[in-house]
Amino acid sequence: MLLIASASFASCDIDRMPYGSMETGNITSDPEASIDALLNGAYAQLKAWSDPMHRAGEYAGDNMMIRGASTDAFYEFISYSRTPENYRLSQFWDDSYIAIAQTSNILKMIKEGQSEEMDSKLGECYYLRGMLYFYLVRAYGRPYAQSPETNLGVPIVNGTPDDVINNLQLPDRSTVKEVYEQVISDLKKAESMIAKDRNGKEREPIVASKGAAQAMLSRVYLYMSGTYESPNVEYAKLAVEYADKVIGSGLYSLLGRDQFMRYNTYTPEANPETIFAVKRLASEFSGDDHYYGVGGMYANIGGQGWGEMYASAKYIDLLNETGRNDWRPDSYKIVDARAAFIEPTYAKNDKTGKYLEVFRFIREDANNIQSYVQDTVVRSGNTISTKNDKETYILTVVNAQQGVYSINYKDGKTYTGVLDYFISLNRAYPQFFITKSSREGEDSHLHSPVISRLGEVYLNRAEAYAKLNNYGAALQDLNLIRNRSIINGGYASLDASNASERIDKERQLELAYQAERSYDVFRNGKSLTRRYPGPHNQVEQITAKDYRVVYYIPQSAINSYSGTLTQNPTSN
Repeated sequence: MLLIASASFASCDIDRMPYGSMETGNITSDPEASIDALLNGAYAQLKAWSDPMHRAGEYAGDNMMIRGASTDAFYEFISYSRTPENYRLSQFWDDSYIAIAQTSNILKMIKEGQSEEMDSKLGECYYLRGMLYFYLVRAYGRPYAQSPETNLGVPIVNGTPDDVINNLQLPDRSTVKEVYEQVISDLKKAESMIAKDRNGKEREPIVASKGAAQAMLSRVYLYMSGTYESPNVEYAKLAVEYADKVIGSGLYSLLGRDQFMRYNTYTPEANPETIFAVKRLASEFSGDDHYYGVGGMYANIGGQGWGEMYASAKYIDLLNETGRNDWRPDSYKIVDARAAFIEPTYAKNDKTGKYLEVFRFIREDANNIQSYVQDTVVRSGNTISTKNDKETYILTVVNAQQGVYSINYKDGKTYTGVLDYFISLNRAYPQFFITKSSREGEDSHLHSPVISRLGEVYLNRAEAYAKLNNYGAALQDLNLIRNRSIINGGYASLDASNASERIDKERQLELAYQAERSYDVFRNGKSLTRRYPGPHNQVEQITAKDYRVVYYIPQSAINSYSGTLTQNPTSN
């Protein structure tokens, strides 16, 4: 467990630090020359950290499905079969505390007040540490709305203890409230210390900034703002305040619709909407990363990637709610801009070289288990029917312009589906590839994970406004994001009866595949249901009070901990 390893990085033994060999005397005599190397080590650590962070947050949601059960430890995130012996959870924990140790030891070694430039870099350390504690507490600690004064969060270990050799006693987990207080303290310190510009640039989204600290504070306070039914007005106001700071700074701007549809292809530096991202470089992105990294699980691009996880039918239905998104190459039409990050794998007939027209719908068996059906289409004049084995069905028009029809199927049920081309299958599931975590610089699965962007900040403010009963302001922010993706798709009104459903839906659409969805559901006291095709438990409802909403503390961490490290409950 890396807390012990982190604690051993004493300044008197700098060679054991994760950011390289550097004598203490050099740090003391020339802190300006050394802090860059130390700080770069902390940023580098985020590259490994971002992988399990993404999987823990996204796979537990309802935006994706997997083709089948997997022996990989990440399948526990999808199946909710929580165990403490999960190497990906250990990686997330260890990588987080390594970076916390790195930043904390920098803060202990280098005093404030030496120069504005030095103080600004210390502010970056505060941002990184606060951000990491937040990501840890939302994964391992219960939602803030559930007794934060008594529920346990994570240990607060800020740097090397004074005596790591003879009397190392690390603290048990602090409460959720205490960890949030640490997060806020660090982020506010970052906000106050980071200079307006770095290297002469006001906006440099691959390093911590005032805007990054303010954007994260808007999210942290939103997480503390209670549920729609029982909001915490104080924290909702603070979420608005910090969102105002980011939006009012003028440093960031929303991409236009066409540019937004290519968000994943821009480097962070070239994207005015990105506030902070973990920078990845093609030169450090190995061949294995293209397969085993996040993007490689979502798609196969140019022969690279496993392509075993696809957009869920639930997410596709949300994309199609205001009109069908047609991905067919010869009739491509995107209604919701977020649909541009989905790429179905249409397959041509080997003999004819043409696409096969099918009617695709989702059927439900006697046990309420859903599965895809793609039946061949037969056209005869104005009559459209489908053929499956010996069965023929006449389709009924629902919306001919959009290719939406219904079918009275052999099980006696009526289903609605679309005319489309055959999408190649992987274990009976059409491959709706996801490319939001790929194609940066058009380099296959290269991706710099986005931590904060302006689109999220507007949605943070919309939700906080709604919890303050300021529905007019909430509607303005909500529609700014919605109209960007759906031309003239904004809502005419917003009130107590629909704010929760509409704002949460927009967050799901906008922030999909950014590791936010499962946390958004549970922090607002909602339940997660995944009534769509896939090997997961389709009939299970996971409530916000379920013990599996949080992950177990890794057993490897408990076994090696110098002190008590309390495990999360193993049942409700």
